[in-house]
Amino acid sequence: MKQLTFYLDFISPYAYLAFEKLPAALQGLSYAVDYKPVLFAGFLKHHGQLGPAEIAPKRDWTYRQVLWTAHAAKIPMQMPAVHPFNPLALLRLAVACGANRYVCETIFRHVWQGGEDAADAARLAKLKEQLQPRRDPADEAVKAEVKANTDEAIARGLFGVPTIAVDDKLFWGADALPMLRAYLDGDPWFTSGAWEAAADRPGQQRNAEKK
Repeated sequence: MKQLTFYLDFISPYAYLAFEKLPAALQGLSYAVDYKPVLFAGFLKHHGQLGPAEIAPKRDWTYRQVLWTAHAAKIPMQMPAVHPFNPLALLRLAVACGANRYVCETIFRHVWQGGEDAADAARLAKLKEQLQPRRDPADEAVKAEVKANTDEAIARGLFGVPTIAVDDKLFWGADALPMLRAYLDGDPWFTSGAWEAAADRPGQQRNAEKK
């Protein structure tokens, strides 16, 4: 049985799509998944990047593309009333509940189905009542766990969500699920040296001569 770690932030429509597609993508394989809520904004800060929603044309395309992808895959999906939003309350709730598949599914669908405000206080209260967390989401230990998950992910080399980690490899994005499946199926490409060779080349900045 392979152990997978699924790093996610509920703010990401791609994380939602990957979450919904994962069981079908890996059907027939023996695996277990550890779901780890992380703060995507922490990745952006660490790498000095803007989020997709902070670049107006990219924001428009992202929303269109994810809605089309959901439509084509017959996954129910509506944009939340406000996006982006602060996902910390949802991340902490997931951690407080144990972040299993049921918990993550419930929170993802809270955000990405129905078109309502994911951060609305009344809706969050109802969600908390539904999930009955074992710990208080406002507890400092819960907050620290979300931060620790984020720090762990950055140290592991993550730059975006969703990312699924297995063995020493990271598979980023909802469109990486077929590649993940191939790896788990033992595709010889992964032992041919092609994985390592793809990254074994200098970048332009490192080669640029100083003027």
